[in-house]
Amino acid sequence: MNRLLSRRHILTTLAIAPAALALAACNKAGEAEAETAKPAEPAKPADAMKPAAKPAAAAPQSSGSVDMAELLKPGVLPERQLGKDDAKVTIVEYASMTCPHCAHFHETTLPELKTKYIDTGKARLIFREFPFDPRAEAGFMLARCAGDNYFPMVDVLFKQQQNWAVAENVKDAMFQLSKLAGFTQESFNACLTDQKLLDQVRSVQKRGADEFKVDSTPTFFINGQTYKGALSIEEMSAIIDPLL
Repeated sequence: MNRLLSRRHILTTLAIAPAALALAACNKAGEAEAETAKPAEPAKPADAMKPAAKPAAAAPQSSGSVDMAELLKPGVLPERQLGKDDAKVTIVEYASMTCPHCAHFHETTLPELKTKYIDTGKARLIFREFPFDPRAEAGFMLARCAGDNYFPMVDVLFKQQQNWAVAENVKDAMFQLSKLAGFTQESFNACLTDQKLLDQVRSVQKRGADEFKVDSTPTFFINGQTYKGALSIEEMSAIIDPLL
């Protein structure tokens, strides 16, 4: 886990964070992936030897399961959710704002997932913070401070990830994006010096790691089954359809 930062030190830490920070995202803290920003490899089919009429129809193999009742217990921060509470399928995603694989999922798969399953009431997506570095922490803090604009702020940060996650002047880059959500310089600084919020974001991450063994992002729990990596809409459909 990242060492705790003082109330006044998080903005300074953003300023000195290395430009290659995104290379360390999407994996456990301290275990950098030696790769450029690109989507994760698709999960392997459950039965690679069995031919399918459509290659995308094979569901990826689950890497384990968790107790849904425990997974859905309230944490220190209010849940951020897309979809209805009574949806038959519940997807819990743990993500990091500086993870290129997470950004790929949110740009390519999520729009279709919303249209096909979330907006139709079949599934809901609960999005949880799992930052690996100070920049990801700052991104989540700004999204939380954006209030009702939480998901729009997350979307902007993912879409513009290469413009701030690896920027030399990350504070300025993040502030320019934050202004789109109505932040002023004062509210921007106030958000990123909110020690209670920083501790809460870290608590969400710690709970995910300790209780549900999350060690990489994105990690999805779909009705209790665990899937790791940036799933495609075809893979998501192959998992979700049998549950409906």
